Amino acid sequence: MELSKEQIREYIVRRVAQEFKDGDIVTLGIGMPTLAANYVPDGVHISIQAENGIVCCGPRPDETNRDERITDAGGNLATVLNGGAFFDSSMSFTMIRGGHINKTVLGALQVDEKGNLANYLIPGKFVPGMGGAMDLVIGAQEVIIAMEHNVKDGSPKILHQCSLPLTAVSAVDLIITEKAVIRVKEDGLHLREVSPYSSLEDVISSTEADLIVDDDCKILTA
Repeated sequence: MELSKEQIREYIVRRVAQEFKDGDIVTLGIGMPTLAANYVPDGVHISIQAENGIVCCGPRPDETNRDERITDAGGNLATVLNGGAFFDSSMSFTMIRGGHINKTVLGALQVDEKGNLANYLIPGKFVPGMGGAMDLVIGAQEVIIAMEHNVKDGSPKILHQCSLPLTAVSAVDLIITEKAVIRVKEDGLHLREVSPYSSLEDVISSTEADLIVDDDCKILTA
């Protein structure tokens, strides 16, 4: 089954949200990762922190609860749950750099076998900057990468070695794509789950990096 761009994004962020545990403080990176706020499982209570100075962000607003003054770090309209707070950038990055963030979810251009991350620059293309990514990958207790498995032309994004400028070295803990869930460990990349929209053979063939297929790897069916 071939998924549309929207379906791919929704599958990834829904799967990301399953990694959230009750009591987590989570920072969601700009772009697709922010959508994970819409899919926090029932009964799981987390505090979502926005880099621009909000804690206890909620799901994206609709027409009934929009406030043009409240945005996340990517400039998207945001909501704030009861008990939420606003603060300045110095306080926000004190939380991040101080190790108070349990999980951060970020996008990526490339990840490699060592858990190296490239997610802010393609040489020759304009970028406004890396934002808080370098702080997040060093400060957060767990770094989750949410990205499509391959580039538009089909080339792999999970590589033996990143070729783009690195955001951080050996920082990634978990990779979630529309095809697989991969855990980064000292001995390499462990395949933990194959999505219902892929197969073991497809995941291996569309990944440049070597994968260690765990005995208890889940092969999901639709």
